Amino acid sequence: MKGFIDDANYSVGLLDEGTNLGNVIDNYVYEHTLTGKNAFFVGDLGKIVKRHSQWQSVVAQIKPFYTVKCNSTPAVLEILAALGTGFACSSKNEMALVQELGVSPENIIYTSPCKQVSQIKYAAKVGVNIMTCDNEIELKKIARNHPNAKVLLHIATEDNIGGEDGNMKFGTTLKNCRHLLECAKELDVQIIGVKFHVSSACKEYQVYVHALSDARCVFDMAGEFGFTMNMLDIGGGFTGTEIQLEEVNHVISPLLDIYFPEGSGIQIISEPGSYYVSSAFTLAVNIIAKKVVENNKFSSGVEKDGSDEPAFVYYMNDGVYGSFASKLSEDLNTIPEVHKKYKEDEPLFTSSLWGPSCDELDQIVESCLLPELNVGDWLIFDNMGADSFHEPSAFNDFQRPAIYYMMSFSDWYEMQDAGITSDAMMKNFFFAPSCIQLSQEDSFSTEA
Repeated sequence: MKGFIDDANYSVGLLDEGTNLGNVIDNYVYEHTLTGKNAFFVGDLGKIVKRHSQWQSVVAQIKPFYTVKCNSTPAVLEILAALGTGFACSSKNEMALVQELGVSPENIIYTSPCKQVSQIKYAAKVGVNIMTCDNEIELKKIARNHPNAKVLLHIATEDNIGGEDGNMKFGTTLKNCRHLLECAKELDVQIIGVKFHVSSACKEYQVYVHALSDARCVFDMAGEFGFTMNMLDIGGGFTGTEIQLEEVNHVISPLLDIYFPEGSGIQIISEPGSYYVSSAFTLAVNIIAKKVVENNKFSSGVEKDGSDEPAFVYYMNDGVYGSFASKLSEDLNTIPEVHKKYKEDEPLFTSSLWGPSCDELDQIVESCLLPELNVGDWLIFDNMGADSFHEPSAFNDFQRPAIYYMMSFSDWYEMQDAGITSDAMMKNFFFAPSCIQLSQEDSFSTEA
């Protein structure tokens, strides 16, 4: 995943007062229409700063370790490093990306549940000692290949035990923890804490109550074996809304005070991913083809309302083999917005949106209401900052969309007020006024 290190020479558009995200998108829609109509992202880095401020104000007692695989673009990693977050890495490449920013090994956790031996050895070589584990086989791999490992036992929570897809979930049962602690003692592996994860799809915050109670039990069990436990990882699952963060905090805060009180020497951490980046990125895609179909045969022959109005199938220049890869495993968390202006009373038609591959899996939106669009029109998808930046598939010669970064002056000043300067971990930040993008050679530093 050397991947995005190639994009390290990015610039960030500092927006004058009165200039907003819509203006930036308009600017690049015009530019891309003239030059080839590739899809593109606009990343508002100020939203990441705001998310961090929100985290600090609501759950300051919990240190965030950002989930790198969620979005590993250089600007995101660099700004989060500057903000002082830790990083949860699932691979050697992710560890390397983060360490190239000067992040210390103590602020990196190796979280892959299925670790390659070569990557365990790499973690040992570079001093990344904290890692998670949920079974005896992984524990033995760690024992053989990382003598300084500090392990968090990953326990399952009630929202991911059993069920139709339970076989793809991770985390050991509370019952099995004693066996793993016995194995760790025999293997001379240091157990230092517990991790659990509650899915963002889980709406029953009571799951946290049981998870924290189970974690406390494991801490007590580990004490019986002589392990010194000093870390609790409550995982990810944060959606990015302040309301959800406050609701979770309302449930867990009193329990943390009881089970893991301040002054007990136990560090509380978490692994937010989409929380930080989802709302920060907007994707603009272009309509490259269009078909008219009968409304009553729309969507794989499923009978609709019997209307005589036509329905439309649109093909876009990005799909599940590109920026919509997460659509293969989960529902799309955004509603497409038409970029062109249209009248309020303009008729809306049943429409479906597809990627460019002509593959039956490449459906982005099964059914939505849109005005009639033409080839060359643009659609805007917000909340596209999470799981959208993987290496592109070779399918149909898909090209990775360009990424344009922006930040308002007020957000930049907020970062400076927090003590973050352009020479502190932000060596690749080059700023340009009013969203005019410059090359690295032409950009000017904020140090002036």
